[in-house]
Parts: sequence; C-alpha cells; structure tokens
Amino acid sequence: MPANLYLCTKLRTKQNNMEVIDFSKSNSIINQYMSELRDKNYQKNRFLFRHNIKRIGEMMAYELSKTLEYKPKTITTPLGSIDIHLPKDDMVIATVLRAGLPFHEGFLNVFDKADNGFVSAFRMYINREHTEVGVHTEYIATQSVKNKTLLIVDPMLATGGSLAAAIDSLLQAGKPKKIHLCCVIAAPEGIEVVKEALPEGSTIWCAAIDQGMNEQKYIVPGFGDCGDLCYGEKLQSFMKIVEK
Repeated sequence: MPANLYLCTKLRTKQNNMEVIDFSKSNSIINQYMSELRDKNYQKNRFLFRHNIKRIGEMMAYELSKTLEYKPKTITTPLGSIDIHLPKDDMVIATVLRAGLPFHEGFLNVFDKADNGFVSAFRMYINREHTEVGVHTEYIATQSVKNKTLLIVDPMLATGGSLAAAIDSLLQAGKPKKIHLCCVIAAPEGIEVVKEALPEGSTIWCAAIDQGMNEQKYIVPGFGDCGDLCYGEKLQSFMKIVEK
C-alpha cells in the first residue's frame, strides 16, 4: 500500500465533520522523538527537548503540506525550463506563547513564506488544590487571517482552554479559508473543547493522543509542562476565587 494512502486510511478519523489525525497510530521516526520527550531523564537537556519539539513540527508540516492546494509555475534553469507545482495557499502560522515557540519554529522551517501570529494565553489555577483551571489572554499580534490557511500550533492540548481562547482571538482577525490545529500531545477532553471553538471543516493534527488528564489538569502519561521543560520553571500564578 502506498505510504500516502496508508496515512489517509489509518491515521485519519472523521468526528463531527472535523478530521482528527493521530500519528501515533502508525510507526515512524516520530516514535523516537516522542520517547525522548517523555523520558524523564532525557528531557533534562532543554536544548534536546526543544529540538525534538521542533523536529516533530517539521515532520507534521511536511505531512500537512500534502493537503494544500497547488498551482504550476514555470521555473527557468541554466539548461532549460520545467513546470513545478507550488503551494498557492496564503498561510499564517500562529502559536501560543511561550511553550509553542520551538513547535512554531519547526513549522516555519518548512513553510518559510508564511506570515506569523502570536497569542499570549495561559492557564492559571484558581483554587489552592490546583484542580480548577482558568485561562488568561493578554494580547495578540497577527496579520489578517481572512481567506488564508491558518495553522494554530501548540505542543500541548490538555484542557483545551488556552487554545480555545487563542482560536477566538485569531478569528477576530478575519475568517480563514481553512484551519489546521496542530499539537504534539493531546488529551481527548481537550480535543472535544477545541472542536466547539473551531469552524466546521477544520483539521486537528496530533503526534499522539494520550489517555486523559490528572487532577492537576496535566496530560497523562504526557511529558510534563512543555514551557518549563523548554525554558525553565516559571513562578506559578495563583488567582483567588472571587465570590459573586
């Protein structure tokens, strides 16, 4: 069976008119990068952790490129000319700061002509037991996404709250032609949340879909806090519950 056909038949599922792609359903070199990301001893090296996130982004971008629309262009070489089909989609790659930066870099290495967007959205525990999570959005910096192919890339899809907030913010910049939501690890609960925020016809790309979340809303088995593993531990934000 051709590799492309195998990808289409085994990894892709249709859910509520939305395509969900799980790379872990088929063996590839991504397995090695994922094993290193998850390994609690290996992930102590921040450079290698970021590098593996970036490499998965590059490979996911390559697979995603097969779904784009193409048009022929005549290229002149020193010895003649040739028609080559090139992507015709205008593209914006958007990510959520800070954990999304190396994943974003991987996509930008492949789609090097794309515009870029950045959303500052993060989750905050709203109780002392760290079992309830709220989402805070500070700002957005992006070009218009109107009639463009929008890639929203974030390595972690846990509760889905931060990504849902990012989607809402980015859609204020216009109605895109198509949205691809890309992540390294997803929890089933988070996938259901972002489905509600995404327009029909969107595609969700996951390197792996794990079993769920723990009480602290971390993906299990997952690999921990991606932002901390990439850039160092942050001070934990704590917001008191305001009685209404």
